[in-house]
Amino acid sequence: MFKSILVPIDLTNTDLAKPAVATAVLLSQTSNGTIRLLNVLHMTPVMLTEYVPADFDMLQRQSSQEALAIVAREVGIEPSRISSVVRQGNSVYHEILEESQAVDADLIVMASHRPAMKTYFLGSNAGYVVRYASCSVLVVRH
Repeated sequence: MFKSILVPIDLTNTDLAKPAVATAVLLSQTSNGTIRLLNVLHMTPVMLTEYVPADFDMLQRQSSQEALAIVAREVGIEPSRISSVVRQGNSVYHEILEESQAVDADLIVMASHRPAMKTYFLGSNAGYVVRYASCSVLVVRH
């Protein structure tokens, strides 16, 4: 049913992402689909650049790529059916939507916290993705 599944992962809270990854694996197995793991790094604010090493962004990206590779290995599906990418931007939901179009995803599976009062006023990344994605979105609650 789903040939290309995008799974955004917050590497600062991998426990929250585990149910979403497991769900994506299950859905991909029914149709022999592929999974694309995504981590979005925030841009380093200009006012902080003088306080961090010159190669900070590169080291942060490398660390994220290594962590995603570990997640991909632990998933338990063939390596040819899973890939990962690290994107960097100011808006997490924008990068998720861009990546979904880049890989022609037909499903985005993402984890989300239970709504809090602040998300009702400010919104959440999952909320934005649900509203603006051009493909189906499955939000998995922890």
